[in-house]
Amino acid sequence: MTKTLLDAPKFCTAQVVWFIGGEGVVLSSQPKAGAWIYLIEMALGPEPTFGRKGYETMVVLNEVDLYEPGQQMWVN
Repeated sequence: MTKTLLDAPKFCTAQVVWFIGGEGVVLSSQPKAGAWIYLIEMALGPEPTFGRKGYETMVVLNEVDLYEPGQQMWVN
């Protein structure tokens, strides 16, 4: 049996991150399948006229999908 060591997570709790589709704050992280996944709460804009329901502002993303503010998102 072999063990694989996983690097520490790149982003920490309460850190602001960017991703394709918006920005948000890291609520938690956990290792899964040899990588880190993050629960992100998206920044809320103005409330729509039909209101909000539930947790539509939270997404789960892999570490490779997240960027630090100011970091270039695409490499040409």
